[in-house]
Amino acid sequence: MKAVAYYQSLPISHPEALQDVQLPEPAIGEHDLLVEVKAISVNPVDVKVRANMAPEAGQARVLGWDAAGVVRAVGAKASLFQPGDRVWYAGALQRPGANSELHAVDERIVGHMPDSLDFETAAALPLTAITAWELLFDRLQVLANQQPSGKKLLVVGAAGGVGSILVQLARQLTGLTVIGTASRPETQAWVKELGAHHVIDHSQPLSRELKRIGVDQVDYVASLNQTDQHFGEIVESLAPQGKLALIDDPAALDVAQLKRKSLSLHWEFMYTRSMFATDDQIEQHKLLTELARLVDAGIVKSTVAERFGAINAANLKRAHALLESNAAKGKIVLAGF
Repeated sequence: MKAVAYYQSLPISHPEALQDVQLPEPAIGEHDLLVEVKAISVNPVDVKVRANMAPEAGQARVLGWDAAGVVRAVGAKASLFQPGDRVWYAGALQRPGANSELHAVDERIVGHMPDSLDFETAAALPLTAITAWELLFDRLQVLANQQPSGKKLLVVGAAGGVGSILVQLARQLTGLTVIGTASRPETQAWVKELGAHHVIDHSQPLSRELKRIGVDQVDYVASLNQTDQHFGEIVESLAPQGKLALIDDPAALDVAQLKRKSLSLHWEFMYTRSMFATDDQIEQHKLLTELARLVDAGIVKSTVAERFGAINAANLKRAHALLESNAAKGKIVLAGF
């Protein structure tokens, strides 16, 4: 089968950073689906793995943890899907990725695609939606209640992939006042369009920007990038007993700063359930099922921003380069081999 892989960790500008290859079709386990991949999207995790996790010598590693496609076969104990079903999912980090014509994935982390979306538009959603959902409802433990609560959520880096979904979920499913951060006019407009009540500039001190819009403190912060650069301002901006959740990988955080206000710190990593085969990994299937309902009802929209054409090494290199520039908004999708 056709696939895109890498053999060593190289700068994305290197001709061999990603390569078009031919690989054997994957075997499926008893809980697996064999999916014919129709579309994928590209996430920061692809860039991080390519740059930092070299395969064993001579081995090809396939990236890609966002996919939409059609079930071609099911494992002996799989019961949630049948051949021909249209599905979407984000996969498991410890298994080969979905940048291949065929892909094996555990059905317990897969959902039925929304009826209203094509494969490209659907592929933009799973990873960011799972991350945003788990961060909001599992880590920060915000209640899914649309009655105004008087509480405020600050989303740092709201124009990116996760932020673009988190803003929608918080605005549509909770009673929070949603404040997003973005630094450029086009990304600020994007965040506002997604439903943020307010948008502030994270290139300026966050506490000062919040006061500019009449907000002294917030109850929750979702920090989605550059947490180490904003950490002091996040602590300053959080109300006593507030909650901070993050998804990025700061080199170091002075967590002692949280003590004075009894602030809590939460990390969201959407691969935890699949990586450790937790008893509740079926929750990601349920989550994607509910997300499909919300999409078909027009409550949540896909965050496709760039369509880069066919799934091949050249187009994936373009996508990685854009993500590395930190200038992307929304999601980059590719479709077809």
